[in-house]
Amino acid sequence: MKLATKGAKAALLFAATAVSGVLALSACTKVATPEQGPSAAAPASTLQAVLQRGTLRVGDCLTFAPFGFYDKDGNPDGYDVDLAKELAKQMGVKLEVVNTTSANRIPNLQTAKVDVVFCNFTRNLERAKVVEFTSPYVVASEAMLVKKSSGIQSAKDMSGRTIATVKGSTNGDEVRSMGIPVKIQEYDSSQAAILAVKQGQADAMIEDNNFLAYQAKLDPELAVTNEALVPLEYNAFGVKAGDQAWLNYLNLFLFNINASKLNAQLYKKWFGVDPRYPLNPQF
Repeated sequence: MKLATKGAKAALLFAATAVSGVLALSACTKVATPEQGPSAAAPASTLQAVLQRGTLRVGDCLTFAPFGFYDKDGNPDGYDVDLAKELAKQMGVKLEVVNTTSANRIPNLQTAKVDVVFCNFTRNLERAKVVEFTSPYVVASEAMLVKKSSGIQSAKDMSGRTIATVKGSTNGDEVRSMGIPVKIQEYDSSQAAILAVKQGQADAMIEDNNFLAYQAKLDPELAVTNEALVPLEYNAFGVKAGDQAWLNYLNLFLFNINASKLNAQLYKKWFGVDPRYPLNPQF
């Protein structure tokens, strides 16, 4: 066998060293698959995630008619749902409505179970520490739903009585802040709280006056007090903190549906009257 020349030996040594280096590198570094490469990186914004996924996931309270509820066929329906359908239409994606409660609105955003939350979400500074809010899409105050036969006309009549509220809401704090001694009984849903009033387990339910007016129309034995328990409340869409691109997009959507009067038309469709507190186009 012919011995390798000095130059050939050097070439072989270089090749062996190179192969050894590649093997050593592959032993300590996992080669990126297409799914792990830059093209599959997580979208920087929920906006891009929704567009890539092709589905918009909206969290809404589906026990809060007429904002959100299930129709006779078991499909989500209501004022919020119509707004969600319009948003999905504008984005060119499918809509998935995720049944949400007052208690899990924020956790569902933080864990990315939903892309945005409607669900009668009142903007306040405490909540704004952990989530962000769009411009408001509906304005309300708070009132009490009572039995007509109860004789309750105002918060002062609630001394020593029981107020039904929904878990995760701030309703009921207003009466206590007036120095009126009341018992607060929490329920898992708005419908459960209403049932408690009907069955005499609670004397009143405190909630959004738009919602209560609708509920009172459904039952002639119920009435809504005229007293506004709080200043105006501005309900908005909630999004995960720090996602400015998604927030900007949603604010532009709200600007457009307010400017076109579509929001007001949908409100009248579900509540039977024009919005008591109209929203001007705003960011």
